[in-house]
Amino acid sequence: HRCAPTSSHVGPDTTRPRWRGFGGGQSYRGYTGLCGWKWRSLQRPVRRWHSGPASDGLDTQTLPIRHGLEQKILTPASLLEDSPLEVPVPGGLYRPRNYDEQFRGLVSVRTALAASLNIPAVRALELVGAEAFVQELRRLGLAGAIESGNHYGPSLALGSVDASLWELVQAYRTLANGGMWTSLRLTPSASDGHASRRIFSAATVFLLSHILSDRDSRSPTFGLESPLATRFWSAVKTGTSKDMRDNWCIGYTNQYTVGIWVGNLSGEPMRNVSGITGAAPIWGEIVAWLHRITSSLPITLPTGVVERQVSFADGVEPERQEWFLDGTEPHPLAAPTARGFPQIRMPVAGEVLAVDPDIPVPHQRVVFAADEASIEQRWVLNGQDFGPAVGPLLWEPVPGEYRLSLVGQDGRDLDRVSFEVRRGVTTVDAPPSQQP
Repeated sequence: HRCAPTSSHVGPDTTRPRWRGFGGGQSYRGYTGLCGWKWRSLQRPVRRWHSGPASDGLDTQTLPIRHGLEQKILTPASLLEDSPLEVPVPGGLYRPRNYDEQFRGLVSVRTALAASLNIPAVRALELVGAEAFVQELRRLGLAGAIESGNHYGPSLALGSVDASLWELVQAYRTLANGGMWTSLRLTPSASDGHASRRIFSAATVFLLSHILSDRDSRSPTFGLESPLATRFWSAVKTGTSKDMRDNWCIGYTNQYTVGIWVGNLSGEPMRNVSGITGAAPIWGEIVAWLHRITSSLPITLPTGVVERQVSFADGVEPERQEWFLDGTEPHPLAAPTARGFPQIRMPVAGEVLAVDPDIPVPHQRVVFAADEASIEQRWVLNGQDFGPAVGPLLWEPVPGEYRLSLVGQDGRDLDRVSFEVRRGVTTVDAPPSQQP
């Protein structure tokens, strides 16, 4: 007994907003047989379990990384620093830690997300911006995202917004549906044609799903064999709240999305029960039962995604084939030994960007990044000096046509690209409802 007397699980179909299982009980092993309940059977536990206990601090690190991929700030091969981090916040310093208390140095976005590394997730949030991320949580229907990004601060990447099991399953089900959001329902409807709207691009969802299904990349934390490793295709993520008060495991196949919550309704901490030891074994058994007859096919490759061979300096990670959004893949420098000049990597020459009408403009950024740039080089945009080109520069977009130059000490252009920023088109889709 590890003081984890309560568990709940929800399991809607991925493609249709209907349920195959929904339940909870005082024994976190007492779920057997709940999957496959008929609608009439679901009605009694629904009123108690539909929202689920609010989780205080369950990590949401998948979503800031997703936002960074979509905005082309990050790629699965981008490197993030997994090292001690102190972020000034009102009242002191915020010091995020990894679950195993270890630091791994430079890690790729793929490894950071698959292995549930907390510190790289906080660094990703710094690049994405807290306010833009809060806006994303609201679009997904997380009712707890009521404050500004500044209010939550860097801990936003690790779950400072409370979320119910219902809301988390809805968010991951949106990933399972290729980025299309539809409202979950607890009772059958005369029509399955409930309004849907696209929240995420299919290309970005493919990247995330590929990462979350990657057994090798999650192995630094979980090993190759764990409750997350299924005999069929699945994408899955775990989370553990501060002080181990509760934990969850949510994943999806091409047919089902299953979410598990384990914890004490009183909020009492558990003893050494994390997402991988508490919720994950239940998740693994349920999805195995759901696919006892049929398998799960891998996610379909959408347009807008390309595969490239990548290698990392100093052996940071082994060379591999990696997926990228079209236009973010690495390109060999043009005659690098002859020119010896840095190259602008972002934005891409000829790129057309659009201002997102659903996010306040002051919270949106375009990333200027260059390979092999140094403090001696400077960014110049339409003739205006924007400072040294060391590290990515985040520029607030303004509609118009631009020429970005990387200028050397002698004032000559080392590289230049032209791009355009257009006004976004306001969507007429209704926002997702809050918790039913």
